[in-house]
Amino acid sequence: MKAIILFGHGARDARWREPFDRLATLWRAQHADTPVELAFLEMMQPSLEEAVSTLASGGATQITIVPVFFGQGGHLRNDFPVLLNACREQFPQLTLSATPAVGDDLAVLQAIVDFGARAL
Repeated sequence: MKAIILFGHGARDARWREPFDRLATLWRAQHADTPVELAFLEMMQPSLEEAVSTLASGGATQITIVPVFFGQGGHLRNDFPVLLNACREQFPQLTLSATPAVGDDLAVLQAIVDFGARAL
């Protein structure tokens, strides 16, 4: 079974998480057959390891991690690979893959441009 993790940075302010919760809700409404979990690098739960564990216990065998970051900064270049490799070691029965940061995708950038244009 395939599943997806939407991976964000995390913040001290609990309201920062609200768009991520809405994103997961949208995913569930549009892709009900593919489980989704949120995960955060720091300051919020669940961690990447916890999200992988939850999906694995639900029967997932292939998990794609989508970093919901605008760019490939230090966290994605340095911290994320360490976390991903640790999960691969802890869950060798799973296929874990990751996409580039969402901000690297032209369609995402275009959606932001379109949003700005509608605001004019």
